[in-house]
This record gives sequence, structure tokens and C-alpha cells, in this order.
Amino acid sequence: MTLNQFAIVESTLREGEQFVGANFSSDDKLEIARALDEFGVEYLELTSAAASPKSKRDCQRIAGLGLNTKVLTHIRCHQEDAKIALDAGVDGINLVIGTSYFLREYSHGKDIDTIIELASEVLTFIREQAPEVELRFSTEDSFRSTYEDLSRVYLALDKLGVVDRFGIADTVGVSTPNRVYDLVRMVRAQTDAYIEFHGHNDTGCAIANCYAALDAGATHIDTTVLGIGERNGIAPLAGFIARMYAEDKELIKQKYNLPALAPVHEIVSQKVGLPIPVNHYIVGDCAFNHKAGIHTKAMLNNANAYEIIDPTDFGLNRNIQITHKLTGWHAIANRVSQLGLDLSISKIKTLTKQIKEMADQKDLTLNEVDDLLWAAAQAPNSVPSNRK
Repeated sequence: MTLNQFAIVESTLREGEQFVGANFSSDDKLEIARALDEFGVEYLELTSAAASPKSKRDCQRIAGLGLNTKVLTHIRCHQEDAKIALDAGVDGINLVIGTSYFLREYSHGKDIDTIIELASEVLTFIREQAPEVELRFSTEDSFRSTYEDLSRVYLALDKLGVVDRFGIADTVGVSTPNRVYDLVRMVRAQTDAYIEFHGHNDTGCAIANCYAALDAGATHIDTTVLGIGERNGIAPLAGFIARMYAEDKELIKQKYNLPALAPVHEIVSQKVGLPIPVNHYIVGDCAFNHKAGIHTKAMLNNANAYEIIDPTDFGLNRNIQITHKLTGWHAIANRVSQLGLDLSISKIKTLTKQIKEMADQKDLTLNEVDDLLWAAAQAPNSVPSNRK
């Protein structure tokens, strides 16, 4: 896997609109688009311009903002949809059609030969009308489609010479990393075009599947802020960034404006009425909280002992908790130092034991612990820190 070849197709303004709590106004979309552009995603994917008059106007407004990110719209494999998308002035058009038995039987009702014929017509039409537009074709429900059917579709459309990027979609979240790897490798062997992966999170594999796709030769990964989308949503932006940061943090620091990650999550959280989960990747309140005594001792010596991600790269802080029965004297000593107090190690150890006993009886606040430390430092018989 060559990490510097991957790009993020950020789909909060398309897939994210399908989240049960999402009802973005036009101004909401502009605010989110600007925030994602500030973070530095390479692509923004918008709801089909053919979905409604407002959707088309929103596409036109966002496409006209002059963002650094490329603006895409997602459409069905219909020529009328393509005409409306072209009129919206976007940088790229993402076509999709279902290839699984379920979608051929119960959705559009077309067989594989008809799918190839229809897709060929629409792709050729778009390329003739707009040679400069980026063009992606994706099979929907790829992992419940047969390899034979997928191979026929991708090979036939690749021969047209008009597709910039082929999409592979785990539409119902059924796949596993091994299966993703195998399918992406198959498509990679059949085309030199870029490969995009779209993974739903119904079974909790979305981030791992994205990583497997990249490992197999994919180049573009779909995400949404907070992972919102249809049902359980798709790979969350922060989770994908966390995975790739752990792989090569210097590259991720160069590619993206990491301190802008938390603000875009706060914006989307407010727009959809969904609090950021406390355990969400990087931006959750507990992401850099440390509690257990053996953890905090190591953390105070070297933060890498229990952190794979440096919060300061994202403009965030870590928190060493001390108001509980698991606290250790190293953590209390650190708090004493933060407060500028002068207490001996033996006194700190005694206070730590006292804090543990108090925490067994009730929930402590940081103010209560601080009051205890201040009182000990101001006591007439307190021992300076240079004595044990």
C-alpha cells in the first residue's frame, strides 16, 4: 500500500443526509462543506442534483464556493440524472447501479447485460458532454454480487476508456477485511483506473474494511463525519484518520489540517442533534483520558506508553484523572506540581491513600481533591518536597 496515493471522498453531504436525524438546510451544507475543506479532504460528495430542486441549487452553490476540495454529485445510472448533474457545475459525477441478485430482482429489475448497456450509454454521454469531469462508476451491493457478474461489468466498462474511478460498495455492511482485500485485488488486476471503496458499518467492520481495501490497491475511501448515514452509517472520518495516523503520522499531518477535525465534528453534531459519543475516535471526550494508576505513571514518563495518537497534533489535550480509587501517587504528584504546591513524596503517598478511601465512599470532584492538596500544603507541619 502506498499511503500517499489515497484520497478521502467525504460523503457527509450525501450519505450523511440519509442518516435518520439529518435534515441539513442549504446554509448548513455550506458550513459543513467549508469546514471539511478546511480540514483538507480531497473530495466532497453531494446528494444527487436530480433528487430535488433544492439539491440541485445546493450543488451549484457549493460547486461555486471555490473550495480546494473537488465537488462531486452521486447519481443513478440515468441519462436525465446525468444531464441535471452536468448542469450543476460539479467537478465530478459518481454513477451507481446495483449488481446483486437482491437489487436486480427487487430494485431496478435489470439483468447484467442491460446494466452494462445502460451504464455504457450514460458514461459515454457524460464524457462526450464534459471531457474534464471526473467520472466514477460503482456497483452497488458489490459483496452480494458474484465475482463473475462484477468482472463482466468492470471489464466491459473499463474498455470504454472513459471511467476515471471504479467504485466497490459494501452496501449492507456484510463484508470482512479478507473479502474486501480479495475483491479489490480482483478489480485492481482488471483495470489501471482508480478504485474507490464505500463500506457500511452494520457489522462493525467499516474502518478495517477501508484499510484492507487500501492494502489491496484501492485509492479512494468514503467517509462521513461521526460515521452517519443510512442505518448504522459508513466508515467515520475520525476513525479512518486515526487508523491512517497510526500507520504514518507524519504523512497524515502533511495531508490534513488535523486541528480542524474536532470543529467539523462539533458542527455536524449540532446540525443532526447527536452528541459526539464520549468514546468516538480522537474527538470524543474520553479519547485521551487516562485513569488507572499503572497507566498514568507510564503516561507521565512517556505519553507513547499508552497513546498511539498524540492529541496535541489535533489541537487537543490529554487528561490524567485523579478523582477515583484507581489513582496512583504519581498522578497525584503531577497534580501537586500543576498546582505549584510543595509536598514531600511521603505526604503525597499518604494523600493518595486518603483520596482512594474517600473515592470508595462517594464520587469525588477535582475541586475536592484540589482542596485536600491545598490544605495539606498549607498545614503547619507540612514537609517540603526536598525531604522524604
